[in-house]
Amino acid sequence: MRLAKQRKAMGYSQEKFAHVLGVDRTTVGRWERGETTPDPVHRPKMATLLQLDLSELDALLTSPQADFQESAASPPGDRDGSGDIDDMIRREFLRLVTAAGALAALPADEAEALAEAAQRGSPDDFHRMNQHLWQVYQLARSKSSVTTVVRDQLSTLNDALKMRAPRQVDALCTAAGDLFQLAGELSFDGNRYTDAAACYSAAASASGNARAFDLWACALVRHAYVDVYEKRFAEAAETLEVAWRVAARGDSSLSTRYWVASVQAEAYAGLQDLDACERALDEAQYVTDLSGRLHNGGWLRFDGSRLTEERGARYVQLGRLDLAESTLKSALASDALVHGPSFRRRGAVLADLAVIGAKRLDAEQVVAYGSEALRLARQTGSGYIARRLQALQAELGSLGRDRRVAEFDAEISVLCRM
Repeated sequence: MRLAKQRKAMGYSQEKFAHVLGVDRTTVGRWERGETTPDPVHRPKMATLLQLDLSELDALLTSPQADFQESAASPPGDRDGSGDIDDMIRREFLRLVTAAGALAALPADEAEALAEAAQRGSPDDFHRMNQHLWQVYQLARSKSSVTTVVRDQLSTLNDALKMRAPRQVDALCTAAGDLFQLAGELSFDGNRYTDAAACYSAAASASGNARAFDLWACALVRHAYVDVYEKRFAEAAETLEVAWRVAARGDSSLSTRYWVASVQAEAYAGLQDLDACERALDEAQYVTDLSGRLHNGGWLRFDGSRLTEERGARYVQLGRLDLAESTLKSALASDALVHGPSFRRRGAVLADLAVIGAKRLDAEQVVAYGSEALRLARQTGSGYIARRLQALQAELGSLGRDRRVAEFDAEISVLCRM
């Protein structure tokens, strides 16, 4: 397709092109195959990225004969960018998740003779390895660097599920529910939201089979967050209501249900329901009443330490700018963000403060806070901070006429192309 050819000529992979536009990679694939066309809201930025004017972009998108000729001339393995190594890894990754999910749902083989063979991939081994992989993922500067080892773990899990003994079913399903959530996190961090949702669905199914309620609830929360990120707030709220019911049947000493409440607050803020948002935030605050081991540091990491900055972010969503600013500045001055190791958290708070400046048409505030967030994004390579800065771009509007803001906006675009 001519669109794919122009994208490649500009140096973008499908993934990077989708990231800069704020859409899913699969959406770009459908555009390039001619199955759908970009919405008008995306076309100006597409034209800029492809170094075309709008009329040239329209011509590019409405030339089926040229597309057919190019498609017929292209090697089968190289159409639509699907032959590149990243896409091959992605498809194999999803194949392993799908296969393991199906195996976890099948009835166990009754032959005890298989038990000994299955021990080479015992549930305890998977549990320990999964814990290690979550730690590696959290510490990795480039999250995608963890993909290969997670894929290998999925392959090993597939082998164990094929040979499992009846007494191992629940433990292996729990290991699968854990690993599928990590696979989903890798997809989400790579802006492949459809893939992430598929992984979280498989995680919920496997966890439900094992009746591992806290693990199950966390898979549902992560699935809901895909909808939150895509601004499908009503759908997210429905999934989170189910997650709350599942979490209520879990371990009351864990923070699961309070994490559900904190994400519910984000969905309610998206729906502009201040009262429901406040109730959810207040419920999440009860996590501070727990003592002992609140989380496992893997698929459950919520400890309430971010609630101040999350409350500030919710007020931004709701347009309560004075409340948001005072809350976020309090979070920014806290020991956790001044002396703590989380650049990602600090970057998110700075981006939110810059958004407040944009809503107030205060160019000075936008540049002051936004430039610091941009510096952290460059320093850490954090896709999360980069996405927050992209959201800020959408708020700049008429401020883009200010030279400083225009330069800052351009720097964000360059960051997102890297």
